[in-house]
Amino acid sequence: MADYNILVINPGSTSDEVSYFRGEKEVFHKTVRYSPEDLKPYEREKITAQFDLRKRMALGALKEHGVDPKEMHAVIGRGGLVKPIEGGVYAVDDALLADLKEGVLGDHSSNLGGIIARDIAEPLGIKSYIADPVVVDEMLPLARYSGMPENPRISIFHALNQKRCGRHAARQLGKPYEECRLIVMHGGGGVSVGAHLAGRVIDVNNALNGDGPFTPQRSGGVPAGGLVKMCFSGKYTQQDMMLKLKGQGGLVAYTGTSDCVALEKYILTGEIKPGSGIDPDKMTRDEAREAVHAMGYQICKEIGALATVLEGKVDAIVLTGGLAYDKVLVPEIKRRVGWIAQILSYPGGDEMTALRTAAETALRHPNAVKKY
Repeated sequence: MADYNILVINPGSTSDEVSYFRGEKEVFHKTVRYSPEDLKPYEREKITAQFDLRKRMALGALKEHGVDPKEMHAVIGRGGLVKPIEGGVYAVDDALLADLKEGVLGDHSSNLGGIIARDIAEPLGIKSYIADPVVVDEMLPLARYSGMPENPRISIFHALNQKRCGRHAARQLGKPYEECRLIVMHGGGGVSVGAHLAGRVIDVNNALNGDGPFTPQRSGGVPAGGLVKMCFSGKYTQQDMMLKLKGQGGLVAYTGTSDCVALEKYILTGEIKPGSGIDPDKMTRDEAREAVHAMGYQICKEIGALATVLEGKVDAIVLTGGLAYDKVLVPEIKRRVGWIAQILSYPGGDEMTALRTAAETALRHPNAVKKY
């Protein structure tokens, strides 16, 4: 079976990752971090204004490592904020490209993944794809009810890594992913907890802006009445409140830092990482531990709720993302929900390999490619 040479592009808010694979072998992986000075010329522009900057980085990485673009079989980019779609691999056709450029659900760096992939691939006569973007929406009709018809629950979550780890868990369980009943928790700056049934994520919290457990940087679901009073108190602007939901909420609001590695070290050893924002005069180690345990408590409540969605028939609970490394948080989660099902852990998130695998699947099985 022939191997495929695949370029993977993963744009982030302040960084880009590029990997090149020959078959399953990663030839190189490069991360470029952009300083505030680098991005300052674009701060009042749409994300597409950064297209040339980000594309040059990708092409420069190929040149730096002696890769001839003509040997490539496909380019795949991180999926962006397009219209809600079911999980899978999508060719970057004209309709998808237009919505990535428009930013139909928001202006985010991830939108550039498919745009750059298409621009590099098209002159070479090869395929360009995205896979499992954050707007994957496979929720059941009942899961969309919020109690407020004008404000339904929506699906925005770490679809790429959740699905990757769901497939890992299925292999470990010795059964097809499509036959598994899983609860997957991805924990990073945001936390998403999804119920996976028959290869679909049938219920999941909106991990971007105000649903589910609080996270290192996000408030999660908060008491609605109190939120309304804050919004109309005259003390806060709309931007202030959005920052409380995403960026300045959650652990950082309670502890002064969203650096969970620094918090873990402080809790376990008393050592304070310079520049972390931890102030022992304002927060004792016990108070820090309680805040982390409170985050774990809320994550466990979300896991427990999804166990009811799966009617108590859960093959495994899967922990992934950076928080799955945490020595203060993870034992608390295992203690509270280990009785529901066995717990499988795949810390971190290898998105580059997941994207490569998706592109390879598309090349080997063209009928698996979905149309936007």
